[in-house]
Amino acid sequence: MKKWICSCLSILMIVMLAACGGKEANSAAQSGEKGLKEVSVMLDWYPNAVHSFLYVAEEKGYFKEEGIKVDIQFPANPTDPMNLAAAGKITLGFYYQPDVVMARANEDVPVKAVGAIVRSPLNTVIFPEDSTIKTPKDLEGKTVGYPGIPLNESLLKTMVSSDGGDYKKVNVVDVGFELGASVVSKQTDAVIGAFINHEVPVLKHQGHETRNLNPTDYGVPSYYELVAVTGDQTLEKEKEAIQSFWKVAAKGYEFMAEHPDEALQILMDNQDEANFPLDQEVEKESMEILLPKMHSEEGFGTQSKESWEETGKWLRDSGLIKEVPAVEDLFINLK
Repeated sequence: MKKWICSCLSILMIVMLAACGGKEANSAAQSGEKGLKEVSVMLDWYPNAVHSFLYVAEEKGYFKEEGIKVDIQFPANPTDPMNLAAAGKITLGFYYQPDVVMARANEDVPVKAVGAIVRSPLNTVIFPEDSTIKTPKDLEGKTVGYPGIPLNESLLKTMVSSDGGDYKKVNVVDVGFELGASVVSKQTDAVIGAFINHEVPVLKHQGHETRNLNPTDYGVPSYYELVAVTGDQTLEKEKEAIQSFWKVAAKGYEFMAEHPDEALQILMDNQDEANFPLDQEVEKESMEILLPKMHSEEGFGTQSKESWEETGKWLRDSGLIKEVPAVEDLFINLK
């Protein structure tokens, strides 16, 4: 799972999409085979361990049992899950809680989160195991790579400042998405924007041991890394179908948690091998990291008002938004 830039969301693009196809999610939901309701879901990236619950639910027939035909799609562009959900071109898109808040606050993008998939950050600061770095303050005088996303700069600034360091003394460089390579080649001393469930096991598989710093240990709120969003109008028209979908998604997650090896094999059988081939050992380690972060005592996907408020306040204090949107404009818990 890779986090892409979302700060360039275009209202014009959303309006154009809505004008030419805003009814698409609604009509699709009515057009399933033999009365099945069609729900289109766009992933945040190519299929990987975090999406296993969807493929389990499809493989096991859970969707069909609930009267749903699910259409799993991949994004052609980074912001497609957000833009297309807002425009009503898809029923649901997988995206990131901070970006949902920024999109609503800065551009009034009409989307709401209907479920939290990953309940705490995956984004982390990673560096070689033999590095002298112990805490964020140790990043002073060091070169830290990031993927050019402003959110990552804010994460890093909060971490360093919270640890008593001076962020101005950190040399931050844009390395694109060559995060792992920049650390291994010693182009950078550390990177932020790397995911603990992806870059870390990938580097380990390549023979490079790393350590990491968790943003939530240094002043960053424990935001939801991945959420499912839908357009405001789609939610009004297709709430029942979305509720049915989430009921099945929860069942798929339960199977994933109880039978991770079988769930992993189902994922491997459904990978996009041509564009993004998966390494089974990497995905196995990724799933082990993800499962605790996907669990909630209140039920899979449940969201809290406090999480949205805390994330919004941190984004405001970091200068990424001017005002915190009303929480009722940001999320809804499906019942």
